[in-house]
Amino acid sequence: MTDKKPLRLGVNIDHVATIRNARGGPHPDPVRAALLVEGSGADGITAHLREDRRHIRDDDMRRLKEEIGLPLNFEMASTAEMLQLCTQVQPHACCIVPENRNERTTEGGLDVAGQHNFIAPFVRELTDAGIRASLFVDPEPEQIHAAKSAGAPVIEIHTGAYYEATLKTEPALYKAELEKIRDAAELADSIGLEVHAGHGLTFLNVQPVAAIPQIVELNIGHFLVGEAVFMGLAEAVKEMKRLMQDARTGGLY
Repeated sequence: MTDKKPLRLGVNIDHVATIRNARGGPHPDPVRAALLVEGSGADGITAHLREDRRHIRDDDMRRLKEEIGLPLNFEMASTAEMLQLCTQVQPHACCIVPENRNERTTEGGLDVAGQHNFIAPFVRELTDAGIRASLFVDPEPEQIHAAKSAGAPVIEIHTGAYYEATLKTEPALYKAELEKIRDAAELADSIGLEVHAGHGLTFLNVQPVAAIPQIVELNIGHFLVGEAVFMGLAEAVKEMKRLMQDARTGGLY
């Protein structure tokens, strides 16, 4: 059995910017939120600069890079505009995600297998710029092998289907989706990819994913920003980190 590796928490602060943009003006400031998260035990900050700038904006990304001490993970679509901005900001890492302007949130993983010749050059450009490239993929063997072929050192497994399964009263569906994530993580690790995961993770469903030994980072945002309404952002981050660590070290699941 693979030894359990340390597990990091990356906090996505997009939806602090969503609240700010709903009213206009500078409040609440996503960079202030990132600094609070930094002091609450998180291991990294994630922000998705969408093409329509619906939440995070260009200046937010620049300020995050300048003002936070944690590694910055720049999520973006594979467009020339985003590539130029990312190489200017120089984050620690960049996660390439699919993007549809009509979607409320990211709806699935990249089709790396079908778009290999398009995605691979983006990975090379990021790597040449000294930025660690990650590809956001569904837990499917074909996509994982394609990510490796494209030259990405990291994948982030899309856990959205697992989240949807946890909302239903169908234990078999839940178990099947969790097993897909486990199998995907094992495969990715076995071919030399670093494994991250995220999307739809909450206090109630995070531990089975956190217990998968090959996963070294979880990126969680919407739930934590929402939970901050009830318990404060710092306490929400601390509780998520506690649950993750308990699952990892306590032999749960």
